[in-house]
Amino acid sequence: MNNYYNTNAKDFFEGTVSADMSAHYAAFLEKLPEEAHILDAGCGSGRDSLYFKKLGYKITAMDISTNLCKLASEYIGQEVLELSFQDMTFEAEFDGIWACASLLHVPSVELPAIIGKLKKALKVGGVLFASFKYGNFEGERNDRYFYDLTEEKAKQVSGDAGLKVEKMWITGDVRPERVDEKWLNVLVIKR
Repeated sequence: MNNYYNTNAKDFFEGTVSADMSAHYAAFLEKLPEEAHILDAGCGSGRDSLYFKKLGYKITAMDISTNLCKLASEYIGQEVLELSFQDMTFEAEFDGIWACASLLHVPSVELPAIIGKLKKALKVGGVLFASFKYGNFEGERNDRYFYDLTEEKAKQVSGDAGLKVEKMWITGDVRPERVDEKWLNVLVIKR
């Protein structure tokens, strides 16, 4: 996975940095306190981190790709942690975790443990947003590993981690050339 994003970092950055995610931000941000600390987990280009930072939120951004970390650090004007989901050790640090199109690369057998780590990283009342390609596919596609989700699987994965789904919605891809691709967006709150 890391190899794909290191090899294709510049193209990936340029292809995603301008994608308009504003329709997704509202559901997430309305659940956060004014001076929230947000973890952008798998930040890619840093697009969302910069958006949240400009609104005055404290941001911690992380990605597994060395080259994307460099590009995103430059773009958002702060260090991006080179860190995998598996190596996270955060404890009750974040009011919100934004995992936009990143958890979809975690195999189904590892996802419950990773969701557990994210839950541990959230403060009580904290919000987790995650987006997955919509469907039942799991495996290699376009030189990367993907785990697509349906509503039923999202509820099961969240429930297994002791999290209740607050909201779920399906959207088309915001990139014009991929408008036919569907995404499942999931919002959960740590009680």
